[in-house]
Amino acid sequence: MPLAVTYLPLVNAVLNATSALLLITGYSFVKHRRIAGHRWCMLSAFGASSLFLAGYLTLRYLAGMTHFTGQGWIRPVYFTILISHTVLAAAVVPLACLTLGRALRGQFDRHVRIARRTLPVWLYVSVTGVLVYVILYQLFPRG
Repeated sequence: MPLAVTYLPLVNAVLNATSALLLITGYSFVKHRRIAGHRWCMLSAFGASSLFLAGYLTLRYLAGMTHFTGQGWIRPVYFTILISHTVLAAAVVPLACLTLGRALRGQFDRHVRIARRTLPVWLYVSVTGVLVYVILYQLFPRG
């Protein structure tokens, strides 16, 4: 297995964590009317999430799917997190693009309306992405 494949899961988890921190910071900035900071954080979160997606697709192409080896109570917990993460990850891509597009076009009233829905979904996807990594690669790694 190529060396890059060994590190991609960790890199992807770091990108997800970075995105989550940037989303929280960006939200805090906009609440305090620090628009430039908000803009920088949200564009950076979009960049981190885009890099994650590229890394994830590369990992799946090079290494295939990783099978979960945990047994007992953790198995339904893991799959509940994974399924909700996967479904919402597919939904957040168009939501984030729409939200970002409205902001970049200066449609701030429409941006705010969709951002109220996008932020919690995007944050959930970023945080659960880290949880999936921890459970799959740290707590129950393939033997």
